Amino acid sequence: MEYSKTETKDMFEKIAGHEQVLFCNDPVTGLQAIIAIHDTTLGPALGGTRMYPYESVDAALDDVLKLSEGMTYKCAASGLDFGGGKAVIIADPATDKSPALFRAFGQFVDSLNGRFYTGTDMGTTTDDFVEAFKETHFINGIPEEYGGSGDSSIPTAQGVLYALEATNEHLFNSRELGKRSYAIQGLGKVGYKVAEQLLEAGAKLFVTDINEVALRNIGNYASSTIGELTIVASDEIYGVEADIFVPCAMGGIINENSLKELQVKAVVGSANNQLSDSSMAEKLQKSGILYAPDFIVNAGGLIQVADELYGPNPKRVLAKTKTIYQSLLKIYQQAEMDATTTTEAANQKVTHVLEEQKHRNNFFSRKRRPKWEIRE
Repeated sequence: MEYSKTETKDMFEKIAGHEQVLFCNDPVTGLQAIIAIHDTTLGPALGGTRMYPYESVDAALDDVLKLSEGMTYKCAASGLDFGGGKAVIIADPATDKSPALFRAFGQFVDSLNGRFYTGTDMGTTTDDFVEAFKETHFINGIPEEYGGSGDSSIPTAQGVLYALEATNEHLFNSRELGKRSYAIQGLGKVGYKVAEQLLEAGAKLFVTDINEVALRNIGNYASSTIGELTIVASDEIYGVEADIFVPCAMGGIINENSLKELQVKAVVGSANNQLSDSSMAEKLQKSGILYAPDFIVNAGGLIQVADELYGPNPKRVLAKTKTIYQSLLKIYQQAEMDATTTTEAANQKVTHVLEEQKHRNNFFSRKRRPKWEIRE
């Protein structure tokens, strides 16, 4: 395929904010993937691999660039000594998976020689990366029986609960979860665990999901708790009168249309890239709705997979995840002091961390420092 000078220029302009973008092609296995390394100021890039049947290579590239940049922010905000990266495999996870494909992908990851560590994301499982692990040790989030730390949705959900406590403290002067009402969108691995804990605390929940089994299961679970549960249709969740909207499904759900329907005091959830565009942060603020930046809220899973590289330690992961509470409270307070959005306050925190470290970290050190003495 030949590209015009204009197309080439547009491509390089698109990736200009990233350190490295690797296109991976293996016709024998059908692998077509893109690995994007956004920033390694803090250390090796870290980010999951998503498998999705993108409409085009451009769509896949746009997604991986956005996701990898988000990982830089998430790592910096979480106090991790890792940079931001992400990978996407252009394929249907229901029909296109094979052990050979993931072994081929593992070889591409290995070719980066430790600049990028990866694991599961949407459309991929730990079993997939057991295959990739045969070709490279730059894999995290692997099963416990292979030396990994297990289900990362557990600390992710716990981090969401800490974020909800911080939000309650900021809005209502009490971190107690059970006295409030929540509209939960999505009952996947994270959303379901969050719903369980809130019901146990006695909260009032409105939930929705396209999975009828999940809805039935949470209904049965609710009957054994002191909480209240109401199941609503997917298109009705935005208009529910509740204290906090908890998006735990796909991103881009806070947009011009959904904002008009929201009847909550805050948005706090685990979904990535919840805002359809950056302007929505200010529009939420003007509507009197407090927004918890998603890369702060959902950092629990990242904390676990990053920590795993130093040797699985659940107690250490829990201790690090607890910091989400104070971190989010400080962002809320900083936003109020600066009369800015919570997103801008969080971004400023990340910028400060990166600026603080960029002259301290470099690739010229002859000896690897303790914070990067990780498994290879």
